[in-house]
Amino acid sequence: MVEANDPQLKSWIAVGQDSDFPIQNIPFGIARMEGREPAPATRIGDTIIDLSVLADFGYFDKLAIQDLSVFYAPVLNDLIALGKPVTSGIRNRIAELFSEGCEELRSDEEARKLAMGSIEEAKMLMPVEVGDYTDFYSSIEHATNVGVMFRDPDNALLPNWKHIPVGYHGRSSSIVVSGTDINRPMGQTLPAGAEKPVFGPSKQMDFELEMAFITNRSTVLGSQVSIEDAEDHIFGMVIFNDLSARDIQKWEYVPLGPFLGKNFGSVISPWIVTLEALDPFRVDGPKQDPRVLPYLEYQGRKNFNIDLEVYLKPEHGNPNLVSTSNFKYMYWNMAQQLAHQTVNGCNINPGDMYASGTISGPTPDSYGSMLELAWKGTRPLKMDDGSERKFILDNDTIIMRGHAKNDKLRIGFGDCVTTILPAKEI
Repeated sequence: MVEANDPQLKSWIAVGQDSDFPIQNIPFGIARMEGREPAPATRIGDTIIDLSVLADFGYFDKLAIQDLSVFYAPVLNDLIALGKPVTSGIRNRIAELFSEGCEELRSDEEARKLAMGSIEEAKMLMPVEVGDYTDFYSSIEHATNVGVMFRDPDNALLPNWKHIPVGYHGRSSSIVVSGTDINRPMGQTLPAGAEKPVFGPSKQMDFELEMAFITNRSTVLGSQVSIEDAEDHIFGMVIFNDLSARDIQKWEYVPLGPFLGKNFGSVISPWIVTLEALDPFRVDGPKQDPRVLPYLEYQGRKNFNIDLEVYLKPEHGNPNLVSTSNFKYMYWNMAQQLAHQTVNGCNINPGDMYASGTISGPTPDSYGSMLELAWKGTRPLKMDDGSERKFILDNDTIIMRGHAKNDKLRIGFGDCVTTILPAKEI
């Protein structure tokens, strides 16, 4: 069988040189093709491929999957729950069918026409039903910047930060797919110098540049996922825009942390890129000092070199590049995050989502939020239409992109897009 990661592999589908989706990617998503029910899909170049059609015509029969209903489900939970040996086999089989020189599907005109379409013809939906959601706080640059802004600059990191991957369990109901617009949230804020809060729309809307991983296995309550086994429980990743209302959050977060300032909406890119596709882009993570406790110690390269960009588009203007960061900066890696989440016996399930926390780099142009980029509003960002931004304005569109690249491959995630609409006032 063809190995999808083979950098020499080429497809009989046309793929642009700078495409996020060469045949070596083979991501997974849920697409609704015109006149059809939502179904699992993948993408090569600008061509979307309906996996339910391939299943109809028997192209997955050689994989001996006992329950083919996973190819007709409206979410990927059951498919990814088959486990990595099976999903890797599916990915390799797709790469085989669409590899240059393979005539098996290419010569099957009926199946080919039904299975393939332009990406513009499909509506992308939430790839998984998110049962549980955790948001981590794992960028040392971001945590330091926030500590400098709001606490003692000489002691920006709290005492626990270098000992545990700090995180909190959040809501899953308002995680939505790219292309979904979000209304500015209403809530309580405490204006500067005021003694009592006021109610109204947030005036400090922000994005947070994050990535999220999605688990593919269930564990039993009381069991743990070891650092060695953690990646076997991780199916793949998406870009994650964790929208924040900074003024609402500032008033409410003591003593229990984020609530209304966070739970009004988070937006993900529609394609889950597998860890297997990202394997060629592994890098060493930052040195962790002091030494972590044994259950968080790991071997090998657990960080990934993924370039990230954020664009801000005014209602009547062009997209402005406001941030360039990289996932490799993460102090705490995904294996450590999952090992820590489960060390107390917390059980997990396929489709659970774990966000990285804001990904900031070491330079001002690599900060992953408006809070940092405009430094609490003291350094407004200039747009090319002449306007300025301290935070996000109504009808601004936020576009996030990410890709990994070396001298042989480029693997990307596509766009994560949302527009901030005016508040729905009571």
